[in-house]
Amino acid sequence: MSDKNDSEHGVPGPIVLLGSGETAANVQRIYTWLYRHFTAPVKVAILETPAGFQPNAEAVARDVAAYIEHRLVNFAPEVTLVPGRRRGPAADATSTDNPAVVAPLWQADVLMAGPGSPTYAARHLRDSLAWQILRARNRLGAGLMFSSAMTLAASSHTLPVYELYKVGEDLHWQAGLNLFADFGLSLLLVSHWNNNDGGADLDTSRCYIGRNRFAALLDLLPVDATRTLVGIDEKTALCIDFAAARAEVLGAGGVVLMRAGNEQHFVHGEHFALEALGDFHLPPAGEALPSALWQKALAQQRATLATGQDSNTPAVPDAISALAAQRERARRARDWAAADALRAEIEAAGWRVTDTADGSVVEKGI
Repeated sequence: MSDKNDSEHGVPGPIVLLGSGETAANVQRIYTWLYRHFTAPVKVAILETPAGFQPNAEAVARDVAAYIEHRLVNFAPEVTLVPGRRRGPAADATSTDNPAVVAPLWQADVLMAGPGSPTYAARHLRDSLAWQILRARNRLGAGLMFSSAMTLAASSHTLPVYELYKVGEDLHWQAGLNLFADFGLSLLLVSHWNNNDGGADLDTSRCYIGRNRFAALLDLLPVDATRTLVGIDEKTALCIDFAAARAEVLGAGGVVLMRAGNEQHFVHGEHFALEALGDFHLPPAGEALPSALWQKALAQQRATLATGQDSNTPAVPDAISALAAQRERARRARDWAAADALRAEIEAAGWRVTDTADGSVVEKGI
């Protein structure tokens, strides 16, 4: 991977993959890690698709919104519910293809989706306008936060949990949304990795499937030497920071990476280079996105930046973000001289960098 993004439009925004517990008290620090990448007020859009088949889909999203508004007050969150619950004609009032329904996604700093059914989410988001906007916005710096079912749906192949665990269908996989193919990665994402709802009588780990059946499921996948299995425990997140070129684990449990017969375990506070996930690269501008949609995304971005130039909390320029990412890599390598020199360069440009427990924060200098 090169140290410089091939795109002239900056580094993609951070991605948080939560194993479960989007409204649990002890995941507040995970939200904080993500929201610190943006200036207040942080605009949040909650996409209702994963629970769209449920009569209470809005209530599920509203519970998450209430949690954010109550526990993240320091970021002055402005939360909007996006009722894109199924893919249908663009005129439908809850369609993921309805431009009016998904319009809030264009302006959000953080785009979020959580519990429900992973196969339903994949079916109703695949190739939809909502999914294309979400990918484009992330390319231009917006953060993504997926939890539970949506973490599963973002995988290369998604685990049909309800179909196997509740209905009893034969073991099989369904096509996932394959979000990380944009970054050269083949990731098999499994949330609820350490679930133990079955107690001593029933193994419900591996997202309710159990170790033995999950091993049989792995044997059904097509051979792919580049595939990395990412198991994420409950109330635990894998936090991906493209600017720093690393991933960090936060939460009550851990994350396991399995690739080519090798297995690695990470717990709260530990991090690793993104290359540990596979042949990682940053995608060129607009790659694999409809041209007209990408141009609209760029126009929206320019309008947002133009507005931000007159505010008291201006957006961090791409060049400064790149210097901060270089400095973070130097710090990880314990090259303190290089890190100090990069700090001086950032400060000379009128910005300051502060090191926190959740990483470096760049702000406008005084």
